[in-house]
Amino acid sequence: MPLVRRLPKRGFTNIFAKEMAIVNLEQLERFPAGTEVTPELLVAEGIVNKLGDGVKVLAKGQLTRPLVVKAHRFSAQAKAAIEAAGGRCEVLAP
Repeated sequence: MPLVRRLPKRGFTNIFAKEMAIVNLEQLERFPAGTEVTPELLVAEGIVNKLGDGVKVLAKGQLTRPLVVKAHRFSAQAKAAIEAAGGRCEVLAP
């Protein structure tokens, strides 16, 4: 029997998947109140190594300062937490 048929087939790689840079709310806590947080600022601060296909903000941690966060995607909980702190979420075009 050929080797290809003897080896198990496991999973698959989606070639169309978007590689998003992940940012948590606890990482945004380092910025002073009123700061406009952009993907370029995140790279400059060293929070994100490379942008890839965009930035996604997740809700791990808490945010206590009002910030204007510009990203490509937001989780529903992250968006609610940013707005509850008095900030704004702006979705950037892909």
